[in-house]
Amino acid sequence: MKVYLRGAATTKFGELWNISPRTLVGNAVNDALTQSGLNSKDIQAIFVGNMLSGALGNQEHLGAFFAEELGMIVPAMRVEGACASGGLAMHAGVLAALSGSYENVLVVGVEKMTDYQPEEVASLLMGAGSEAEREAGATFPALYALIARAHMEKYGTTEEEMAAVSVKNHYHASLNSHAHFTSPVTIKKVLRSPVVASPLKLLDCSPISDGAAAVVISTVKPKSKKHVAIVASSVSTDTLGLSERHDLTTLQSAVRASSNAYEIAGIGPKDVDVAEVHDCFTIAEIIAMEDLGFFPRGIAGKSILEGETRIGKKLVVNISGGLKASGHPVGATGVKQIVETYQQLLGIAGPKQIQGARVGLTHNVGGSGATAVIHILALQS
Repeated sequence: MKVYLRGAATTKFGELWNISPRTLVGNAVNDALTQSGLNSKDIQAIFVGNMLSGALGNQEHLGAFFAEELGMIVPAMRVEGACASGGLAMHAGVLAALSGSYENVLVVGVEKMTDYQPEEVASLLMGAGSEAEREAGATFPALYALIARAHMEKYGTTEEEMAAVSVKNHYHASLNSHAHFTSPVTIKKVLRSPVVASPLKLLDCSPISDGAAAVVISTVKPKSKKHVAIVASSVSTDTLGLSERHDLTTLQSAVRASSNAYEIAGIGPKDVDVAEVHDCFTIAEIIAMEDLGFFPRGIAGKSILEGETRIGKKLVVNISGGLKASGHPVGATGVKQIVETYQQLLGIAGPKQIQGARVGLTHNVGGSGATAVIHILALQS
């Protein structure tokens, strides 16, 4: 049995002050359903990826909430895994379809964050960290700064190489009308931006964003000549805290999840044409490139600086702008990665279209690597 993507859509990501979560989800779902050729009565289950709706919106029961809101009285549940909530919701939806229980499944990711003070959101996001890290007053910029320092010491990675990640992703986002930020930046601007947690600066960090994304998956093969199948869905975990890990320069959850996904799909890293990876901080993309097998250890930063993952190259990474520039509404991110990859493989991505892409990979991370979700998508005919 195969699982196919029938429709996929996102809202704009950004500071969407006057748009409610229900409107964001409604817009994304309507667009995804229209593209799928299905209607609400065809959907048999709903999985909602979200992290902070209880703390920020006083609503934990999102499965039933959105089922009612969308007029779909079907099995529905919220899936939470910090910033990997969207990817985990996708994984749950794929498994539900593969089980034979449901033919058509709706997966939604949503987060509304900008209505609240940044320090409040930062504190709540640390709910994904360890107790020891919270007691020490750490935030995720601080934790990823430790990771960056370890990578710099072990491999000689430079602040300029990290800045190059931001430059590339902001350029890609300038081609994406749905992105939070659509203006290019320079390495000099990144390096001169305010320090958040040394060596990470403001323009090394993804923003607090609002947004929603939705996909319709099905075990029924689309009638169109070209279609996209999800050929692998894999999850792995690691310790919550950094202090329990033997090596801060890798996320072993991502290594294990991607290795399993490659085996399931019957491919290797060299077969991937387009990847959406979890660049919550610029160092995270560099490490992802190495964890996923795209570059040898210690080489990814130099390769990104040299433009090897920019549009026009064999492997294009974060053509959406990634979390860094497209935005990071945490529950929506993992689903948005699927939407972007689906559009690229079908050739409907507009100004940011990559020519000839046939295999795509998404990499969604929760916390500082405690959870990693990998999906591999392939164009079929």
